[in-house]
Amino acid sequence: MSRDSGYHIDLSKFLGARVTRRSLLKGGAAAGALATLGPLAGACGGTGADTSASPSSSAGGKKGGILKVGMVGGSAKDTADPHYSNFMPDESINWLVYEGLMKFSPTLEPQLMMAEEVTPNADASEWTVRLKPDLLWQDGKPVTADDVVYTFQRITDPKNPTLGAPGLGGLKPSGVTKVDNLTTKFTWETRNVLFGTDGLTQRLVHLVPKDFDPNNPVGSGPFKLTEFKPGEGFKFERNEYYHDDFNGIGGLPILDGVEVIEFADPTARVNALLGGTIDALIELPASQMEIVKANGIVPMNQKSGGFCPILMRISDEPFTDVRVRQAFRLIIDRDQVLSSAFNGVAWIGNDVAGVFDPGVKLADLPQRVQDLEQARSLLKQAGYDNDLSVELVCSDGNGAGTVATAQVFAENAKSAGVDVKVNKVTADVLWGKDYSDWWTFSMDFWGYRNYLQHAAVATVPDAPWNEIDWKHDEWYALIQEGFRTIDDAKRNEIVAEAATIEYNEGGTMIPTFKNQLDAYNGDKVAGFVTNAVQGIALGNWRFNKVYFK
Repeated sequence: MSRDSGYHIDLSKFLGARVTRRSLLKGGAAAGALATLGPLAGACGGTGADTSASPSSSAGGKKGGILKVGMVGGSAKDTADPHYSNFMPDESINWLVYEGLMKFSPTLEPQLMMAEEVTPNADASEWTVRLKPDLLWQDGKPVTADDVVYTFQRITDPKNPTLGAPGLGGLKPSGVTKVDNLTTKFTWETRNVLFGTDGLTQRLVHLVPKDFDPNNPVGSGPFKLTEFKPGEGFKFERNEYYHDDFNGIGGLPILDGVEVIEFADPTARVNALLGGTIDALIELPASQMEIVKANGIVPMNQKSGGFCPILMRISDEPFTDVRVRQAFRLIIDRDQVLSSAFNGVAWIGNDVAGVFDPGVKLADLPQRVQDLEQARSLLKQAGYDNDLSVELVCSDGNGAGTVATAQVFAENAKSAGVDVKVNKVTADVLWGKDYSDWWTFSMDFWGYRNYLQHAAVATVPDAPWNEIDWKHDEWYALIQEGFRTIDDAKRNEIVAEAATIEYNEGGTMIPTFKNQLDAYNGDKVAGFVTNAVQGIALGNWRFNKVYFK
């Protein structure tokens, strides 16, 4: 997910202006379009399509073929429902089959997708969204405002809210109303200034038709799901009704289809790529990057804000004591994780998500380094004197480097008098846990979100993925205030204050931010789009331009 510089534009100057597809298309109007939709972090490098010639300009390029992609193993919990898209295999379905009103570009700029206009009122308590005309679902039926209303009322149903609800800033079903056949109005009791950026760009709010059946899913994305085998794999075929995507990486897919194959073992996945069984894979182990190059394999090494955190569940002993949490963050040797677990294909983290968010940058938090003496002192104050033992649950299902990170931490912990037993489990075991009763000490993977949006889905009390069971009244009040604050500078100050509390007291340890390292057979295929921002596999699963040579 690389963004080292950022746009920082005052939303209040632009609220009430109309955001149109045309304005976003104008290169010279990019800053204004971004400002209209709220604060964003910009991106540097690693963006756009690869430099290979397209079929139209390459003698070897051709239309058709089935792209076979190997990915980390899933489980019986794999789902084709975009609003419950929870784990990495689900994401492949969500991105290929469905689309949203808006999306983030590969450089984390907000772009209109199925929407033609997104317009906030003067105080961002009401947003009006107009669909592009002539959009069709994969079954040929027209996309209308009725579908938009159904989608968002389904997501925010108070009796059964789906995973995207927290990221919509308190939107209620009654606040979603049809204006005309293409226009929908969204209304809040208190304003939501981030709806037109972080809210609408979530994959968890992708549109579905008003008669949506999760067992026979229909979306509007570039590929249709034709076979669904949880824990094994999925098959897709080209959607002939797909609309033209204005940003240059869309249009009708060149491929006939895509087949996703799940591999529980990362070595088997690499061997399948080397042996030609698959054409591309996600999560190439960093140790294999130089080796596979010699075999015509092209690594997609994309610096990102994604991360594999070590998670301390605050409601469980010994992590109820903040001194233990602080000690554990001082135990780990982050440089060793960088070199040993990721072969340098990562960068040092500092225990706070949303690393590119202007507010997180404003916090200017001191970089944590290993301090075993201080860690031992904190543990002794908490009542542990060389007698603390914990189990750290991890899985290759969270991607390359996860298990190795756990092993580095376990080795580091010995020097602080802590016995860490690394329990490597399969993906289905790890994800078989309910988030309301998550593992006491574990690892996971998170793609990039700005700080407030990450909080909404990961750390607020009703977050769908509150793995650390984080509850902090002062911090939560700041998060709520952040969603309501129009002024950019003031909101960044709020984020900085919240990030500082989490840095000092939270239960998430982020030793490194993880490059998204995938790979494909460069002798056979080309046209992949890179995404050096969000840490989503294979350039966000945008396979419209991929083709066989």
